[in-house]
Amino acid sequence: MKKYTYTEKKDTRSGFGAGLLELGKNNNEVVALCADLTGSLKMDAFAAEFPERFFQVGIAEANMIGMAAGMTIGGKIPFTGTFANFSTSRVYDQIRQSVAYSRKNVKICASHSGITLGEDGATHQVLEDIGMMKMLPHMTVINTCDFNQTKAATIAIAEYDGPVYLRFGRPAVPNIMPDDKFEIGKAVMLNEGADVTIVATGHLVWEAIQAGEMLAEKGIDAEIINIHTIKPLDEEAILKSVKKTGCVVTAEEHQIFGGLGESVAGVLARQFPAPIEFVGVKDVFGESGTPDQLMVKYGLKAENIVASAEAVMQRKAALV
Repeated sequence: MKKYTYTEKKDTRSGFGAGLLELGKNNNEVVALCADLTGSLKMDAFAAEFPERFFQVGIAEANMIGMAAGMTIGGKIPFTGTFANFSTSRVYDQIRQSVAYSRKNVKICASHSGITLGEDGATHQVLEDIGMMKMLPHMTVINTCDFNQTKAATIAIAEYDGPVYLRFGRPAVPNIMPDDKFEIGKAVMLNEGADVTIVATGHLVWEAIQAGEMLAEKGIDAEIINIHTIKPLDEEAILKSVKKTGCVVTAEEHQIFGGLGESVAGVLARQFPAPIEFVGVKDVFGESGTPDQLMVKYGLKAENIVASAEAVMQRKAALV
């Protein structure tokens, strides 16, 4: 098992802020809109340096999406920012009608996603957003794992012509990915293995790496893939891996319904049926608690990935 180390933990939302600031310096067409959460989204540096290109719309998320859609007609590249729940659930009609349907070049950037929003509780945590957004035609869906990858993705989506949903989070997590160019739709191989495939996204990537180390101690060789782009999904990378290992575990900070797991299951059902286990939130709402407490309670830790890997390998063995 390849060893991954880190020197610091950083929140992914700060990666978004850093990427947005860099874009502001290099692309005059980039504009930013925020729904009264400038500090939380780390958009304050952009707002301070480019006040003429920053629009504080207040607690009016639907209006923000409409404004952003309109700005694209004049050639601007708008980045909208608020919590993931308010970026999707609250404004789904506006996104569907004004952005996705007409393929507007809006970048919907969503912080505080998943269960690790923590103490704000179920009304602010969103565990359905990947499913909602990936179902929209023309929508690209990205869920990054650390500071470096979020910064790189923020920069990359400005070059992509079309609507994008970029999902990131609140807590500080190990910063492990190299500061490389981000390739939309291209999975990242973290560890090659032969016994079981683990595909993870977002905050669960680090948990998958830890699970791989735990499995290695048990003599199990796990192949670990970072799926940062949910749509378009890197089907080639997934199929190549599962054809080698014969089974797969998906891991995500999202409902098991509608997320990465269902996308991977769909690929396998159509092209290469194989045993699959899902690590994710199992059809319940969240609650208040620290991020780590909630990750433990809802079964999103490395130990849960290990248990799922062992279970799916048993199912694979039963088929022989």
